Amino acid sequence: MKIAVFGASGPTGREFVRQALDAGHEVTAFVRNPGAFELRHERLRVVVGDTMRDDAKVAEAVRGQDAVVSALGRRNSLKSANLIRTSLKSIVSAMERGGVRRLLVVSAFGVGESERDAPLVSRIMFRLLLTDLFADKKAAEEDLKRSSVDWTIAYPVMLTNGPLTGKYRVGERLALSGVPKIARADVAHFILSQLESRDYVRKIAILSY
Repeated sequence: MKIAVFGASGPTGREFVRQALDAGHEVTAFVRNPGAFELRHERLRVVVGDTMRDDAKVAEAVRGQDAVVSALGRRNSLKSANLIRTSLKSIVSAMERGGVRRLLVVSAFGVGESERDAPLVSRIMFRLLLTDLFADKKAAEEDLKRSSVDWTIAYPVMLTNGPLTGKYRVGERLALSGVPKIARADVAHFILSQLESRDYVRKIAILSY
């Protein structure tokens, strides 16, 4: 498949790009800073731009793709700057104009209704630290649900840099306790598995061990 990846230079996006290339796909990586993206491959194309400002570059990356993946995030910042809502509006608009239907978004456990399944410690952390980031993600996802694309929103619990296991739980709701975790490699594995699956089309998927 041909896949455009936004947020490709982030830790989760980079892991997805690696796995997609290993699986034989053609990848277009959209990055703001090419110096922060060291991957090179004969089936990898890099488009440089800003998802919040460069609608033409976003459209260039999306054009002709079979699927789009968003692993956008604010890294270590606790301020959203409306990154996700603004960016997804541009990406979805480009997809609708270009006839690209499949969109997979890496969000975060605790956004929207998923907070109801969060253990107490996680809920406290969300409210103390992540209110602004989660509000931006929630607004973006509400916009997305009104679009015509075939979206899947992944809600991974706390991310680690652990190895790929292929052994994790997925569901629209999960029983969780303590501080649940999952490796970015396994999140990328799930996203890759959904490229041609209908299991979670227009649904959310919570991911955890």
